[in-house]
Amino acid sequence: MAALLHAPTVRQDHHWIDRLAHVLLALVAIILFYFVALPLGSILIQALQSEKGEFVWLANFIAYAQTPALLGSLWNSLWVSGLVTLIVLPLAFTFAYALTRSCMPYKALFRGITLVPLLAPSLLAAISLIYWFGNQGVLKSWLQSIGIEEIYGAPGVVLAECIAVFPHTLMILVTALSMSDARLFEAADAMGTTALRKFLTITLPGAKYGLISAAMVTFTLVITDFGIPKVIGGNFNVLATDVFKLVIGQQDFAKGAVVAILLLTPAVLSFAADNYVSRRQTAMLTARAIAYRAKPSPLFDRLMTLYCSVIALLVLAMLGMAVFASFATFWPYNLTPSLRHYTLGLLDAEVGVAFFNSIKMAGGTALFGTALVFTGAYLLEKTKGMDGLRGLVRLLAVVPMAVPGLVLGLGYIFFFNAPDNPLNGLYHTLTLLTLCTIVHFYTTGHLTAVTALKALDSEFEAVSASLKVPFYKTFWRVTLPVCTPALVDMARYFFINAMTTISAVVFLYSPETKVASIAILNLDEAGEMGAAAAMAVLIGLASTVATLFFMMLAWWVNRRTQAWRK
Repeated sequence: MAALLHAPTVRQDHHWIDRLAHVLLALVAIILFYFVALPLGSILIQALQSEKGEFVWLANFIAYAQTPALLGSLWNSLWVSGLVTLIVLPLAFTFAYALTRSCMPYKALFRGITLVPLLAPSLLAAISLIYWFGNQGVLKSWLQSIGIEEIYGAPGVVLAECIAVFPHTLMILVTALSMSDARLFEAADAMGTTALRKFLTITLPGAKYGLISAAMVTFTLVITDFGIPKVIGGNFNVLATDVFKLVIGQQDFAKGAVVAILLLTPAVLSFAADNYVSRRQTAMLTARAIAYRAKPSPLFDRLMTLYCSVIALLVLAMLGMAVFASFATFWPYNLTPSLRHYTLGLLDAEVGVAFFNSIKMAGGTALFGTALVFTGAYLLEKTKGMDGLRGLVRLLAVVPMAVPGLVLGLGYIFFFNAPDNPLNGLYHTLTLLTLCTIVHFYTTGHLTAVTALKALDSEFEAVSASLKVPFYKTFWRVTLPVCTPALVDMARYFFINAMTTISAVVFLYSPETKVASIAILNLDEAGEMGAAAAMAVLIGLASTVATLFFMMLAWWVNRRTQAWRK
């Protein structure tokens, strides 16, 4: 009560502290505006201008619509993304159902195997498919026996995308199916409801929002992916490869900007639909809910084990082929294991420098990205005032989720390559690659930080204010230690994605700042598929080591800062 009576005096004493919080929030807003909004605005301006810099409004869009080849790429992107979504969604749902609703053995092993593709660039799946079904592939004759002449083109893109996006879809659906109230199933059992009817009336309705979100994410990931169509697409053009060809090959920046806006549109629509669905979703678990526990069913458990084994074997076959081919001396004539491709990639092709650049970029992304995201989220959630600015920061924090990496990278070209930009000196530097990667993955880190901060009672800040303790001391002594597990998760997320990203940095590197994922594309273009596979395996290995490091760090952090939970 005394603290409340003295609140006005406390507010006066803390006037400069509030101002400091506002200044820091404004700084976060400026950073996001400069590195998110302005590059995207540059794309729109470029799409409305001619080569001479004159505004031609919709003339570039009309010219695009009158180009049959480019319209064909738009159609290819749409139907491939839709087909992959239709294939992956039921496969991932069945796998998630097996993990959450059965008593099959080795659940952790199956789950771990399906998450392994996240540790390597998406184009690793395309490289593996070429070794399996390419012109000199092991199973090329089998592929032709089922009526598919070659893996290059649409068949390869669809198969590789299915492998690449499966882990992302699975994670969403496992979460959706985990949120079930056992009381609903107990009531259904008491009424003699059949298993099929329980599935249709309880399981599916409860997971419908997760299914919609998974479909949106899958569609967006496929339509915006660049690496897989570039490696295995052949003459099958999609929007992502069109942007690259127009900007890098033809230097047609206006038309490249038009395609970038078209590429941005499905992602924005998917994001908006997912956001709408999330707001309509009701809580599946209440305070009185009972966690669902699967009951043993021998036949069902065996079927689920068989299904998960098949999926896991397919994933391992894809990854295993890439590893095997990376050690083969000369495919397919001399399969003797050797380090020839690793030597060629790291030394002869100087990918070692690119690999070191990737480590530096990933480390910088993890360190500075985590610091920026968590500080911005803290200022939004735990300080007061400047409501208008808060709305802007919240909007800019979620925008990157709807922006494909290829579009963001193109915006950085237009914006930071402008001579009148005061930060023009950042162009082609590793610093700009790091900043672009932070922005690309900003939203997921932001949502993670906000979730962790919302779990903390606002009374911490109220008590600190009543005791005249500055907010930054509360942040350092209370908030930061309590939220360290979330910080470690965010750093791991930033590091792994920075190691494997291609689309966000494909426009921004120079020969001195080339990163390993881009070097793989260059090796593939040069016909050195074995060396490309070797470098992709090395990225996966580095990501695995980093994951183990972050797991150890999380264990150490939990021991030092989370004793209060016990």
